[in-house]
Amino acid sequence: MNFPEDSRLLVKVAHMYYEEGATQSQIADEIGVSRSLISKYLSKARDLGIVEIIIHDDKIHPYRQLEGKIERLYGLREVVCIPNLGGESSKSRLGAAASKYLLRVLKDGQTVGVSAGTTLYEVAKALSSPQSYPSVTFVPLVGGMGNERMDIHANHIVAQLAESIQAQYKLLHAPVVVDSKEAKEVFMRQHSILNVFELATQSDIAIVGIGGTPEYSTMVKSYLGQDYQGYFDKGDIAGDICYNFINIKGQSADSSWNEKVITLDLEKLKEIPLVVGVACGIEKVQAIKATLEGRLIEVLITDEETAKALLD
Repeated sequence: MNFPEDSRLLVKVAHMYYEEGATQSQIADEIGVSRSLISKYLSKARDLGIVEIIIHDDKIHPYRQLEGKIERLYGLREVVCIPNLGGESSKSRLGAAASKYLLRVLKDGQTVGVSAGTTLYEVAKALSSPQSYPSVTFVPLVGGMGNERMDIHANHIVAQLAESIQAQYKLLHAPVVVDSKEAKEVFMRQHSILNVFELATQSDIAIVGIGGTPEYSTMVKSYLGQDYQGYFDKGDIAGDICYNFINIKGQSADSSWNEKVITLDLEKLKEIPLVVGVACGIEKVQAIKATLEGRLIEVLITDEETAKALLD
């Protein structure tokens, strides 16, 4: 066929397929050619610009381009961005988005490691599913005992997550931080604690909060009060993940807190196949960047304002 006739046929085939809803087999029968040739005609129609496929996602999914830029810049598996509402509203919607993502990737039989904090508490509050996961196990990645803000401790959060989907959970009977490096070593040798952390290292998924510098940490203030400033060299700390304070490169910061905190080691966290970071807020941008720089997470769930700041 010469090009004008070939072009006319391509238009006809495209109209039948895209406008009239005919199948490739039906078109092949009517035109009198093979189905495989119809498929080639449709591909050629797209190559020549006769057919343009436009995905109208600007209203349905307005943050797709923003998410894609961050994914490419930091080599992330996925970014989920929500509208910025500010304050507790954003944190609540962030928790809902994270719980929805968790249900999307979760499979029965898996182990899910969980950190602590106000954002993870919102994830636990939001998690709900008609499907039960009786062989999923939630396990704490950090210690947490005492009378201060029990609702944001990892033990409370794993129990609430498990109850929401009829799953199993383990408890870590240890505080967030102990009095000395030597005391931490003793704690970490206890069988009950050692067994929980061994299970945590086998997690298929980890869902973690990302904290800002120590002055923004609810848990640090709860444990140390106003004395927290003596534990940290502010110039070396970008934020925290699983209560491990990190520098701008995403490496463990040099601080006495890190020597005493009961938490999963950062190198062990990196070995978990899927680590989901959940955080938003301008005060956390430096911490999130450090986490991404250190390749500590594969998925980021955040809000629009924070996402845009990560590109600056």
